[in-house]
Amino acid sequence: MDPYSAEGELINIHNHFHQGQYEEVVEFDTSSLSPENELPARLLKLRARIALGQAEDVLAELRKESSKQDELAAVGALAELALGRTDAAVQTIEGLVAEGQPGADNAAVQVLGGTVLQAAGKSEEALALLSRHQGNLEAVALIVQIHLQQNRNDLALKEVAAARRWAQDSLLVNLAEAWVGLRLGGERYQQAFYVFEELAQAPSTSSPRSLISQAVAELLLGRTEEAEAALEQALQKSPEGNSAADALANLLVLRVVTGREPAAAAEIAPRLEKADPQHPFLVDLAEKRDAFDRAAAKYKPKVAAA
Repeated sequence: MDPYSAEGELINIHNHFHQGQYEEVVEFDTSSLSPENELPARLLKLRARIALGQAEDVLAELRKESSKQDELAAVGALAELALGRTDAAVQTIEGLVAEGQPGADNAAVQVLGGTVLQAAGKSEEALALLSRHQGNLEAVALIVQIHLQQNRNDLALKEVAAARRWAQDSLLVNLAEAWVGLRLGGERYQQAFYVFEELAQAPSTSSPRSLISQAVAELLLGRTEEAEAALEQALQKSPEGNSAADALANLLVLRVVTGREPAAAAEIAPRLEKADPQHPFLVDLAEKRDAFDRAAAKYKPKVAAA
C-alpha cells in the first residue's frame, strides 16, 4: 500500500518526519503496523534520531545487529555522514549500489544514498541513483533540492510539475513546490509563505523546520520583524543540533540584512559555531574569506627595500 495515500498506515509518521517533527517520529507507536511496514517505520525513526543529533547511538545500535539489510546499511551511512565521516559514508553507499547489487533498486537506498552522495559533492551520481525511483516522493523531493542547488530552476520546476500529476496534493509535493517558489520569486514568494505558515502555525504540525521555512519566506517578502519572530520561536523549540544551527544561520543573515552586522557577528556567530562547526553557512563563509584573501594578496603593494 502506498504510504502517501489517504489510507496508507504510514501516512502520519511520514508527515511528522517531513514536517520536521522528529520527536514525534521517535515516539510514534508502531505496535499496530502490518509486518511489511515495520521496517519502513523503523527507518524513519532511525533517521529522526540522526536528525536529533543521535547519530553515534544509531550507529552503535546497528553494529550490534546481525542484519545485513541494505536499508539499515544505508541508514548507517547517513549516520556516518552526520558525524563528518563522509568518505566512509560514500564508500558504503557505492558498495550498495554497485553494478550487480540490488541496492540501486531499493527505494530507501536510493533516497539515503542520494542524500549521502549529494552531501559529498557527487551530484550527478546522486541524480543517477534517484532517477531509478518508481513513484517515490522522497526521491522526487531530493531531486528538486539537487536541481535547485545546481541553479537549474527549470529542471526543478519540471520535476515538481510531473509529480503533481500523480501525487496531487501530497505534503511533499506542496513543500517541493514551495522550495521552487522561493527560488523563482515574484508572486511565488507569497504562495510559498502560505504553505510554510500553515505548517508552522498549526500546533499539530509546527516544528523548528517549518518555522525556519516560514521565516525565510517572510524575509524574502520584506517582512523582517515577522521573520525574526519566527526564527526566535524556532530557536525556542529547537534541541541542540541541526535545527538550532539552521535557525541561527538564518538569524545571522537577517540581522546583517537589516544593518546589524557587528552585533550579529558578535552575538550569533559563536552560537552557530558551537551548534554546528561544519554548518554549510560557516563552510561557505570560510571558503569565500579564503578566496578574498588570495585575491587581495595579488594586489598588495610591493615596496622595494631602501
